[in-house]
Amino acid sequence: MKNHLVKLLSGFDVTEIFKTKGDSKRWSAKRTIGGTIVLTACAEIVEHEISWMAVVMCLIGIIPISLSFFETD
Repeated sequence: MKNHLVKLLSGFDVTEIFKTKGDSKRWSAKRTIGGTIVLTACAEIVEHEISWMAVVMCLIGIIPISLSFFETD
């Protein structure tokens, strides 16, 4: 089972989801990284209760998303 999963994931290119498709971006790396940090912080809170490190990770994770509201074209 593990070998099949490794073989399946070895052909998956993560960089493809960040490439542009014409003028529109498929995924935003800025929002994806922020979301990943917040998701990690939430998992940490569920597993070990809330801590100052988890709160800081949440704050760091929402900074790129919050700043993206002020961008202009």
